[in-house]
Amino acid sequence: MKKRNIIVYCLAFLMLIVTFAAAAPQGTYGSAGDVIDDSVITTKVKALLAKDAFLKSFQISVETYQGAVQLSGFVNSQKAVDKAGTITKGVKGVKSIKNDLIVK
Repeated sequence: MKKRNIIVYCLAFLMLIVTFAAAAPQGTYGSAGDVIDDSVITTKVKALLAKDAFLKSFQISVETYQGAVQLSGFVNSQKAVDKAGTITKGVKGVKSIKNDLIVK
């Protein structure tokens, strides 16, 4: 009887562990540090674009996710598109750039 109770308790304990393991987050959201790093990158890119005399008159949107920076908005020349990309590449932590700026 004691042996049976021990086995039942062990099985119940294992089922509890499996339940918690299945419900645990799987790491698809990234850590808080990743989010902070992304916001720092976004802020630095926005500041540098606003500081540039040629680009400051354009409204360029900057979004960052896990070091990948997306630039979007409208500019008046390909030179502006290229310059925004060059400035963004120079920011520490930028892993890739998706330059979706449109020349109007």
